[in-house]
Amino acid sequence: MTLAQLVSNGLCKQLADRERPPKEWFPHDEVDDRPASSSFPSGHTAAAVAFTAAIVPIWPAAGATCGLPAAMVALERVQSGAHYPSDVAAGAAIGLAAATLVRRAPRLALRWFT
Repeated sequence: MTLAQLVSNGLCKQLADRERPPKEWFPHDEVDDRPASSSFPSGHTAAAVAFTAAIVPIWPAAGATCGLPAAMVALERVQSGAHYPSDVAAGAAIGLAAATLVRRAPRLALRWFT
């Protein structure tokens, strides 16, 4: 989750200064509470997917259980007006890549240093 947050919020949001979706698209008051940071990518989705993807190989049943809340986080970010669907898709890709990299890091390190 930490790597996903660093990449999404620390790097990508700084590089891609994307405006949030227009407030007029959302007929609810929740849209007024959106962050002022870049819309791209969704850091919430990146963290949720990273957590889920990290749990699945270790404890498949718990990982499967985490899948629904992770999907709900992604859907809520679009429904609330905080993100475009592409922001959420990019966040999910970052989360999956971060979990995969962290999972494989020990094996990669052994190859490089032996």
